[in-house]
Amino acid sequence: MDLFKKCSENPTILLSEKAKEENIYPYFHRLESKQDIVVEMEGKREIMIGSNNYLGLTGNQEVIDAAVEATKKFGTGCSGSRFLNGTTSAHVELEKELAEFLQKEDCVTMSTGFQTNLGVISAIVGRNDYVLCDKENHASIYDAIKLSYGKLVRYEHNNMEDLEEKLKTIPESAGILIVTDGVFSMSGDVCDLPKLVELKNKYGAKLMLDDAHALGILGENGRGTAEYFNLEKDVDLICGTFSKSLASLGGYCACDKYVAEFIRHTSRPFIFSASITPACLAAARKSLEIIKREPERRKNLLEVSAYMRKCLSDRGIIYKESSTPIIPIYTYSVEATLAACKRLFEEGVYVNPVLPPATPVGECLIRTSYTATHTKELMEEAADKILKVFTELGINIQK
Repeated sequence: MDLFKKCSENPTILLSEKAKEENIYPYFHRLESKQDIVVEMEGKREIMIGSNNYLGLTGNQEVIDAAVEATKKFGTGCSGSRFLNGTTSAHVELEKELAEFLQKEDCVTMSTGFQTNLGVISAIVGRNDYVLCDKENHASIYDAIKLSYGKLVRYEHNNMEDLEEKLKTIPESAGILIVTDGVFSMSGDVCDLPKLVELKNKYGAKLMLDDAHALGILGENGRGTAEYFNLEKDVDLICGTFSKSLASLGGYCACDKYVAEFIRHTSRPFIFSASITPACLAAARKSLEIIKREPERRKNLLEVSAYMRKCLSDRGIIYKESSTPIIPIYTYSVEATLAACKRLFEEGVYVNPVLPPATPVGECLIRTSYTATHTKELMEEAADKILKVFTELGINIQK
């Protein structure tokens, strides 16, 4: 059998080729400017409501200057893994600051957010352990569980009754890790952390929170989901990425010191990967500084998101309710979703299509997400264009 046969006959590839033929392929649009609230893509002005630049820091001059200065001091890379020759003072300082900010004893940083989940779970979980995983968790968590050889048990999204039923079936002798996103990336839902903590304590489990979409956004000080619920001491592992609010590239896991040391000395994705570049470290560190000193960014972000919900409601556009900067808008079918994304791009609004298996069949979405520096004028313009496109296509308008 030809090993590469799957490459040409895979259903996803066939769908992609069909979309390209019909000129409705929605991926890999070329960004030709800084990531911002308005960008240039393929020679066109686009209102950007399809990024994770929640606090608007990717184009912040302080952040850019910090990255440039770090490159001048340390060079462009570290040429090796943290374990042997890739640790700089910048790595150590950022880990210390993140640990203090997240109110944990220690913090381990890794080269990407994906790698962080991969590295932490594969180190902590063994062949005879169980991982209880929300069905809507990020793909990196599922891949991490495979690498760990632990036993995967999925529970229905944010369904604590289902989680408890699953926990009841696990042998008392087994190690248990409950893993959940803090804010779910596609739906914008916030996890039921109080109940998760209750079940964790009841069944002797450990709790890991992937807070990629909550850091800098939720909580009085922007520390994320655990602070939002005042449960920081009850979450054992707080993980996340630099690529959202921290305007960089990398990932982190804040936890007890002895756990962090175990990860540093046993995690294969950590040991055998080159370390985060100096520019990325400096950008994340400066972004963290801004998060601490400019709480108005969080306030602005939530106000912008609330205003956009009002704009959509006023126009009869059906969206999924959430309290976060992620607002999914229903488009239902694959065909309608792809057509809507194409037309919106033509009209100057950039959004993200969400198709099966990321959603159930018939429940496709356009994922929109917002930035603290978006203006009301831009929100009105984007909402008007969404209404225009949806009306043309005959989708998702309340009469």
